[in-house]
Amino acid sequence: MLVETFAFALVGVVVAAAALLSWPAHFRDARALVPGTALVSALLAGVIAHFALDGRYPAASIAVSAVASALLTSVLARPDLAAGRAPAHRHRPSRTGAHRTGTPRRHRHA
Repeated sequence: MLVETFAFALVGVVVAAAALLSWPAHFRDARALVPGTALVSALLAGVIAHFALDGRYPAASIAVSAVASALLTSVLARPDLAAGRAPAHRHRPSRTGAHRTGTPRRHRHA
C-alpha cells in the first residue's frame, strides 16, 4: 500500500502539472488550488479504489486515481475567463420595456 500511495501522489502531481502547462489561461484565479486539488483527489480516490478492489488490482486503482484527479481538477477550470474569449454571461437586450419598433413604452401616471 505504501508504494501505491506514492504512485497516487505522483499521479496527482502529474495531473496538476499537465493541467497548468496545457491550459494556463483557464486556471488564472485558481493556480494555487490546482496542485492541492489534484493531489488530494488522487490520494483519496486511489485509497478508496484500493479498498474497493481489495488491493488485488493496483493498476486499476492508479487508473481510477488518475481519472478522479483529472475530473476534479477540471472543475477549477474557467474557460470563460481565458484570454481572447468573450464572457459567457452577456445578456441579450430585454424586450420587456420596448415595443416591436424599439421605442420605449410610456406609462401613464395616475
